[in-house]
Amino acid sequence: MKKILQKEEKILRQKTGEVPVREITTLKIKKILKEMSGALRSQSDGVAIAAPQIGYSLRIFVVSGKIFGKNFAGKTLMPKGIEAPIKNVGGEKVRDLIFINPKISKLSREKEWVPEGCLSVRPLYGKTHRSKKAIITAYNEKGKKFTRGASGLLSQIFQHETDHLDGVLFIDHAKDVKEEKLDQKIRR
Repeated sequence: MKKILQKEEKILRQKTGEVPVREITTLKIKKILKEMSGALRSQSDGVAIAAPQIGYSLRIFVVSGKIFGKNFAGKTLMPKGIEAPIKNVGGEKVRDLIFINPKISKLSREKEWVPEGCLSVRPLYGKTHRSKKAIITAYNEKGKKFTRGASGLLSQIFQHETDHLDGVLFIDHAKDVKEEKLDQKIRR
């Protein structure tokens, strides 16, 4: 399993390159997507991961299917009409979302301070000023282009992960950053 890189790694501070559209369905990209999903699943508190976090300078991120389950924060966020790999979480089938060459086309003017952490910035947490809504366009793992709007947590994830793809970490613009230890039962 790929190790999740920490903030000291240079690749996390570099702008990533786009995946050529003709290469999206190749075995190389499928392998990277599998490694990303595996690394994300290994972290019980992770909700998304960007390719640079496991050493690939590519414009790809994966959002964990668990946030789309009915039991996650009391909401179902799964968009209709978007295909993604199905995972079984607590007896419920949910899908991860894959974003290749994502571009945020619109952010709401209305913003809020939200708590934020990062798998690559352990054990720091803080508050970031994020737009409440976002619209993103990307390709899925089958090379199909799609546009997706989001609010709340999913909007925050879009902004956090595209920051990663531009070499920006949440601590670069967060306030009240402090060290917090996760409960050992949660960490596993």
